[in-house]
Amino acid sequence: MRHDRSDDLPALLLALATENAELRVQLGEAQDLLMETAIDAGHLHARIEAVQIERDAWHAQAEQLQTRLQRVG
Repeated sequence: MRHDRSDDLPALLLALATENAELRVQLGEAQDLLMETAIDAGHLHARIEAVQIERDAWHAQAEQLQTRLQRVG
């Protein structure tokens, strides 16, 4: 009995369609995760900038206090 490759074609197409659908789901999940990560990164960046501004203000205040102490002493 000879095995005809055309018999395998529907099964192959079904397997490819199934794999394609699974990959699309995985891609969607990866895109969602990437978007969440980008949003988190944006929030962290904003927080870092705020902390740097606060640090700079403390540094300026410390310099002012040091200058005052030098005048007094």
